[in-house]
Amino acid sequence: MAATGTSKSQLYHYFADKDALIREVIKAQLGRIFAAQEAAGLHEVSSWEGVQRWCDHFVTATRATQGAGGCPLGSLVGELADQSEPARRVLAQCFAEWQSYLSEGFEAMRDNGELAARADPAELALTLMSALQGGLLMAQATRSARPLEVALNMALQHMAGYRRRPKQAGRR
Repeated sequence: MAATGTSKSQLYHYFADKDALIREVIKAQLGRIFAAQEAAGLHEVSSWEGVQRWCDHFVTATRATQGAGGCPLGSLVGELADQSEPARRVLAQCFAEWQSYLSEGFEAMRDNGELAARADPAELALTLMSALQGGLLMAQATRSARPLEVALNMALQHMAGYRRRPKQAGRR
C-alpha cells in the first residue's frame, strides 16, 4: 500500500482478501512468462527444433541477466508456498498450466512420429520443467547461466531416448 499510495479500503475494494491479491500476483507472473515466450515465438513447442529454441531462449535470457531474478513464478514458491496453502495451490496450478503447453507439444511430436509411441508427454514435460526450474535457481545463486544450460541439456538428452529417427518416423 505504501509503494502505490493505495489505501486499505481501495485495496480491499478490488481484492476480497490477502489471498485474492496474492493469487492475482501469481497469475500476473505466469502471464508475463507466457507473453515473453509468445513474443519470442516459443508458444508452440511441437518439434525438436522448437524444443531446442525454447531451451536456448531461457539460457540466452539467463545469460543476459547473469541469473538475476531467476524465474518470476519459481521465485514466488520460496516466498509463499510454505506460508500460504492457497498460494501454494495457485502456484502448483500455474506450473501445471505452463507444463501443459509443453505436454501438448510433446503429444504432437509423438503423434507426428518425432517421439516414440512409448513416450509419456506429461512425464517429459515434467522433466523439462524440473530442469528449467532447478537450473534457474542455481543460475540465480551462482550468477551464471551454466547450471541452467547443463540442466536443460541433461533433460534434452533424456528426451532424446524417445526420439524417433527420420527413417522411423513414417512407421508406426
